[in-house]
Amino acid sequence: MKFVYALLIGAVLGASSIFIHSFFPPVGLILSLVATAAGIWATGRLWGKRSYKFIASIAWSLVVLRAGFPGLNEEYLIQGDAIGMSLINFGFIAIVIAIVTPL
Repeated sequence: MKFVYALLIGAVLGASSIFIHSFFPPVGLILSLVATAAGIWATGRLWGKRSYKFIASIAWSLVVLRAGFPGLNEEYLIQGDAIGMSLINFGFIAIVIAIVTPL
């Protein structure tokens, strides 16, 4: 059950990052990156294992990377501008930092 919760937390963090990153460009991006790192770290802290951080980060990655591909009507949720690419690049850096930080 903890596995499913970690997947859900990662997916919700990814979806919220997608919708918040372009809201108010510099502030929204920073808020989504901080929330991603804090949420992934808190997932591992909640259940006391690094593997749950890894599971949540995989779910976050799948959601964010899928949002960068065109949808059914050729719409993009993460565009190829500086803010969108920063979310993907710095998001993965934030995930690595959240995973390697101690519980």
